[in-house]
Parts: sequence; C-alpha cells; structure tokens
Amino acid sequence: MSVKRVTVLGATGSIGESTLSVISQHPERFKVYALTAHRNLDRLFELCRLYTPEYAVLAEQVDVSDFSARLDTAGIRTQVLCGMESLEAVASSQDVDVVVAAIVGAAGLAPTLAAVHAGKRVLLANKEALVMTGRLFMDAVHASGAELLPIDSEHNAIYQCLPMSAQRLANGTKLSECGVRRVLLTASGGPFRDFSASQLAEVTPAQACKHPNWSMGQKISVDSATLMNKGLELIEACWLFDISPEFVDVHIHPESIIHSMVEYSDGSIISQMGNPDMRTPIAYGLSWPDRIDSGVASLDLFKVSRLNFSPPDRDRFPCLALAESAFASGGTAPAILNAANEVAVAAFLRQEIGFMQIPEVIQHCLSIVEINAAQSLDEVLAADKMARKQAFSWIENCR
Repeated sequence: MSVKRVTVLGATGSIGESTLSVISQHPERFKVYALTAHRNLDRLFELCRLYTPEYAVLAEQVDVSDFSARLDTAGIRTQVLCGMESLEAVASSQDVDVVVAAIVGAAGLAPTLAAVHAGKRVLLANKEALVMTGRLFMDAVHASGAELLPIDSEHNAIYQCLPMSAQRLANGTKLSECGVRRVLLTASGGPFRDFSASQLAEVTPAQACKHPNWSMGQKISVDSATLMNKGLELIEACWLFDISPEFVDVHIHPESIIHSMVEYSDGSIISQMGNPDMRTPIAYGLSWPDRIDSGVASLDLFKVSRLNFSPPDRDRFPCLALAESAFASGGTAPAILNAANEVAVAAFLRQEIGFMQIPEVIQHCLSIVEINAAQSLDEVLAADKMARKQAFSWIENCR
C-alpha cells in the first residue's frame, strides 16, 4: 500500500485540524505534503512541528521571513511560501495525491479549482467554490478525471447512501437511473431554531457562534444559525449529484445524528448516522472506497433514544429561501448570494449590523447586481466583486 501525500488547504481551521487528527492515526497510509493558513501562524507553526510538511503557505508576504526563521530555529525543514499562486501550486503539484479543500469562502475557489484541473482526489469542504462556479466546476471535474468526494457531513452522508455506480460523481450516472426517488438533507436548525422573530432581532455574535452540536468556525456557525448554510448545501447538492431542487427535501433534525438520507423508488430510505464529528466524513474521503478508524466514538442509540424532524421555517429564516431563489435564477446569482452573505456575516461578527439584517443585505445585492450567464470564471469573479461592493455600501449606509 503506497503512502498518499496530502495538502490541507486551511490547516488551522476546524476541518483542517480534524483532517490532521485522522492522518495522525494512519502514518502508514498518509503523509502531509503541505499546510496552509491565513492568520493563525502560531498554530501553523505547531502543526509544522508535528507533521513536518514539505511546504507551509502563508497569506501575507510580510510574515514569510519571520516564520521561516522560527522554523529554522526549531530545526523544522519546511519551506515557506506565500500568496495565491503558492496555494495553487501546492494544490496541483505532481507530488500530491489528495487535497483537502477547507479554506472558508470565496478565497478557497482558486486553489480548489487548481487541484481539480490537476486531476487530484479533492475532499471538498469549501462549498462556496461549487456554489459560485457550479457548472464550470463540475465540467472541470469531468474533463480532468479528478476524484471529487464531499466531506460536508450532509453531502458525505448522501454519498455514502448511494450505490457505487453513482458515487463516481464524474461518470454521468443519474440518481434516477439508480432508483433514487429523493434526497433528504438534514439541518440541525442552529442555536435559534425555536426563537421568535423578535428574539432573532436581538441575538449576538457570541450566541450565533455557539452551535449546539458541532465545533465549527465563526462564519459557518453564523451560516448555520441563519440557515444560509443549508441553502448553500442545497445548491452544492444539486451540482454534486446533478439533481434539481425539487429532488431535495430539507429537514430540521436537532440531534444531528442522521446526517442525511436517500429515498429509493421501492420506498426504502437509507440514512447515514453517527456522532456529530467531522472526522467521520473526512476519514471516509481519505480512504474511499475503503474505511479506516476515524477516532470517533461509537454512537449510543440507547442514549439518544429519540430523533426529531420538522420542516424549516423560511419566514423566520429567509436565507434558505434566498438561496433557493438564487439557484433558480441561475447564472451568477449564486455567486452574488455567496459574496453578499460573506460580507454581511463579517459585518454581523463585527457588530456593525444585526442578525436579521444579514438576509436584507443579501436580498439587496440580488436585486441590484446584474445576473449574467456565468460562462467563464472571469464572469463569476466580476459578479462576486460587484456584490461585495454593493454589500459594503449597504452596510455603510446603515451606520
């Protein structure tokens, strides 16, 4: 068995840390090739000390000399690189077998696409890349022969519930040809699922970042609280599995035990269950089609005892409906949606706008930014840039 070399894009985030936890349990199977980080250089230093990658990639050129000196002093022989071109290089290098795409938001698009174009096994946690580029992204997967494995817990669950013929996402197999009737996408509902509209207007960033089940970064925690995360995942599922939104039902499932389900034409529903721990889907993606120990404790169904489900409330949580509408509009609309959401969430975290103003920013941008066909990456990036400009302007006018 050959050792697979792994690049982790976004190594210091929750997905990156979980990936490295799984890798550390299987040194005979995996070797870290490159680690990247944006701001948390102290943690990146510790990860370099633990995993001795060939490369560490930083966001800012100003940090390179100091970081290199720290590594040299510690006797760590890791070469330090910087910038987007370096991110793309460590994602597409011929020396890499697996790329974990865990950079949050639009910033992860270019290196993820570089890995796809290079035909790598791509473990996709960066849903925004697929939301923004949609057909362009999947066409690149088809053309390059890349292995695309989703490691969002919900999409990974769907993937695990499919027959092997449908698991190869680039082979053109339609889910309906495999007897699939519908996909049931689960959502925890976030920390505010039982809040009234008046309560939602008063929530704070600290409350929004305190997810009841999962340990996640700030941005995705807020997205979970607004249900935008589920809207982005709905769009991602449609592109990944080549299905329409009518094929997908969203279910609020507070326990986060069933991570998603697939219903077949004979009435059978197959679910993937487990404790809410990202190491499970990551281990599956790293080892597919085999399975390896992820380090996650076994699920105690007797302790769980009950599983609850309810429909999402699109009135109290309009971000889900906005995502559905953007996907229906097509073209660059999902890129506009994503850009406006990123700006709005960042402003909320800085306490510049309220929680319920997040969907207002997004609605404004979708209504004012021109939607084009998204026939090229440049067109998508132009829409992203314009949406951010309009979102910043809206927020500035609210002050």
